[in-house]
Amino acid sequence: MKRAPAVLLVIAGGLAVIGLWWSSAVVTASGAALTTAVAELAGMIASYLVCIQLLLIARVPWLERAVGLDRLVAWHTVVGTSTLFLVLTHVGFMIIGQWITAGHGPVAAYLGLFGLYPDMLTATIGTAALLLAGLLSARALRRLLPYEVWYWSHVTIYGAIFLTFLHQISAGPVFVGHPVTRGLWIALYAATAACIVLWRIALPVLRFAQHRFEVVAVVPESARMTSVWIRSRRPELLDVRPGQFLLFRFLARGHVLTAHPYSISNLPADGLMRITVADLGDHSGRLRELPVGTRVLLEGPFGGFVGRRRTGGVLLIAGGAGIGPIRGLAEQFAWMGRSVTVVYRASRGDDLALYGELAEQPAVNLIPLIGRRTELGFDPLDAASLGHHVPDAAQREAFVCGPPTMIAKTADSLRALGVPTAHVHFEELSFA
Repeated sequence: MKRAPAVLLVIAGGLAVIGLWWSSAVVTASGAALTTAVAELAGMIASYLVCIQLLLIARVPWLERAVGLDRLVAWHTVVGTSTLFLVLTHVGFMIIGQWITAGHGPVAAYLGLFGLYPDMLTATIGTAALLLAGLLSARALRRLLPYEVWYWSHVTIYGAIFLTFLHQISAGPVFVGHPVTRGLWIALYAATAACIVLWRIALPVLRFAQHRFEVVAVVPESARMTSVWIRSRRPELLDVRPGQFLLFRFLARGHVLTAHPYSISNLPADGLMRITVADLGDHSGRLRELPVGTRVLLEGPFGGFVGRRRTGGVLLIAGGAGIGPIRGLAEQFAWMGRSVTVVYRASRGDDLALYGELAEQPAVNLIPLIGRRTELGFDPLDAASLGHHVPDAAQREAFVCGPPTMIAKTADSLRALGVPTAHVHFEELSFA
């Protein structure tokens, strides 16, 4: 497995951190000493995982090629949750240790830590910011928040990490009086910061300087869907495939402060690429107002939502804004000479953006499935319906893009129809 080296490297680093803690830990039968030792271990592992969490989304090229950005984002979420629990463990056990020693209540015990350890104020501020960002990332809250709130809460994490790092270096028993381990820890954080600056900031700026990406057209495709055409002045350097996505930062009022992930909806040619975006009421809803000539900063391309096989038929299933990457893939596969069937799911006929383009391609068999389940009395994407429309589904490579609920339902249907798991590819419209 390509991702095995990355996993082994993370585990090896974790074991090294535990070894560093053990070299200076004071573990005795004393309740206060034991709880403090546990707190220090939890704090060190949490600090290490913070670097791992940042590296997972630092756009490190070899890591993305080995693992894939979608899996890295999933790992980032898991590591982030684990880090928050370890931070709470660190704080809680430090308070308990001081409580046992001083014999006062938890509040007094926590305040007492300010007299024992340096940089406690910065650590408190940084920890509070980390916990707030973690809370806002919870799935239940994330769905209720505008993307911009989630985005900027995560931007503050960089400052929070710096504040807690000061406390680690000045108060951690592994580092105080130990210049070698202190230097190694500083090097770990410096290398992590360098990766972020290089691949998240410097590379997009360099790419912008080379391509000078700009908006050349904004086209309403339906009541809720808008296409934005973007041109590169260096088309020979444009390396993006249908099905992949990029992070777009439009340098216009109301857009410049955030970058959003959008998939390519055409087969890029002559330096032109297109994104087709649904109006979800936030940043995406304002794309229709973008002025022509707007400059664009890009990160990417990302994603493995591309064909693995070179021959055989393909089944492309789109729901809502999922038509963007599906439209690009349909054109590519038709150009390759593969048999292409596109199943387009929509609640209403006027939601079928890009339908005319697909219908005009003679090599594409287009199947619209229109209507709400409550009105139809069945799910058009269940196994019986899908099998009726695409009787040879089991012999095709399947690509599905749409909302999470649609993905789950379609996965069950394809499994029931006998499509091999290795021939099914999903792109969930939920990057964050």
